Amino acid sequence: MQMACEEREDFADLLAGLSPVQWDHPSLCERWRVHDVVAHVLSYDELSRWQVVRRFLKGGLVPSRINAIGVAEYTGRSPDQLTDLMRACIPPRGFTTGFGGMIALVDGMIHQQDIRRPLGIPRAISPMRLRTVLDYALRTPFVRGGWRARGLRLVATDLDWVHGSGPEVTGPGEALLMAMAARPDALNQLGGQGKDIFAQRICG
Repeated sequence: MQMACEEREDFADLLAGLSPVQWDHPSLCERWRVHDVVAHVLSYDELSRWQVVRRFLKGGLVPSRINAIGVAEYTGRSPDQLTDLMRACIPPRGFTTGFGGMIALVDGMIHQQDIRRPLGIPRAISPMRLRTVLDYALRTPFVRGGWRARGLRLVATDLDWVHGSGPEVTGPGEALLMAMAARPDALNQLGGQGKDIFAQRICG
């Protein structure tokens, strides 16, 4: 939970510095602007348990539909309102507190990079926080990192993290995370004999 709070603090600081043009810029998430990504990240924090269940049922238990419902509900909120809400949701609330805050941590880190990468805004992620998210991304069905990494050896070149066995895929830990989360944008930072297999699973 402490890491989730730190991630959200970093996220709020990022949002506070964005211009109106940047808020309207495309993110790495298909069909979502930066504004939409932020809306998605926060769209569960204000829901009760029953409201979460109702949204899942309304979306027919299809993740893309469920997420679209949440984004639509926050379309009318201004960048300032979303930034204030991000700060108000430190620590996370509701559904995002699941697994000791791991949902907020993993979702927050991946989606923050969905914004930073297309805007060309780099960041230095805490190695401990990044290792934690890398490990969890391999296990959670929301990311499916373990499925994409099966039969491969992932090796981070900028921190002490290795996973699996087989042909190697090497690169910065953040790029490995984003690739596991099916972001092709990260592939140009990766190398190794297993890269083509990894890329096929991400893009295919």
